[in-house]
Amino acid sequence: MEGRLEGRVAIVTGGARGIGFGIAQRFVEQGAAVTIADVDGDAAAGAAAKIGAAHAAVDVTQRSSVEALVDTVVQVHGHLDVMVANAGIAGGAPFLELTDELWDRVIAVNLRGVFLCNQVAGRQFVAQGAGGSIINLASILAVRANPTTAAYSASKAAVVSLTHSAAAALGEFGVRVNAIGPGYIESQMTAGIRDDAGLARSVRDATVLGRFGVPDDIADTALFLASDESSYVTGQLLCVDGGWLLHRNRAGAQMQRATVEGLTSRD
Repeated sequence: MEGRLEGRVAIVTGGARGIGFGIAQRFVEQGAAVTIADVDGDAAAGAAAKIGAAHAAVDVTQRSSVEALVDTVVQVHGHLDVMVANAGIAGGAPFLELTDELWDRVIAVNLRGVFLCNQVAGRQFVAQGAGGSIINLASILAVRANPTTAAYSASKAAVVSLTHSAAAALGEFGVRVNAIGPGYIESQMTAGIRDDAGLARSVRDATVLGRFGVPDDIADTALFLASDESSYVTGQLLCVDGGWLLHRNRAGAQMQRATVEGLTSRD
């Protein structure tokens, strides 16, 4: 049976682990030729070997690095169909203690990196003249305030706005741009939360479905957005959070204070 992405060529940034790896694996399973791009080149190579993907060491904050990535993929395959701008870092600190350095780093990776991936891939899609799909990874914290995640939340809120702008700009060329807002997913980024029994319980209590998500939950959503099944979907934020955003008061005070204390920052 032919896969839903048969013949498609895709790039997944930050694809060496966690959500990015889950997306890359699902795309390969569905027939896509995938390049895992990650700032950790060795980790990208190891992840790619597990699923039969290509790999590249890429710094998404540098235009030349993103351009070289797209150019290489197009040289090998002749075209590009899907860009998943997943690379991101978490940076948590009380608002009055947030440093310029942490702010700049989070914004550079989470926002500038997504912008560069969108623009460089968008230019390639327009040049090809056959449309394309851009999938940006935002967060539920893009739409819910948290006193310890100012930089992270601001970067992800900006990703949502960027998604709207890019979708409006590229729609006439048949290019769709959408964002996924993951909830609390079992990944390296949430390891600190899941290792703390109290924090883990507060997440589950605040989530309508009563559990953490898994990378496959996000991968299935990305597959939908990359495939022809979403051909009339653009400019959207799809929150995949088990109903966490429905939560208001069920452990809210503790959640808002403690959410990112357990997050592990990584590229």
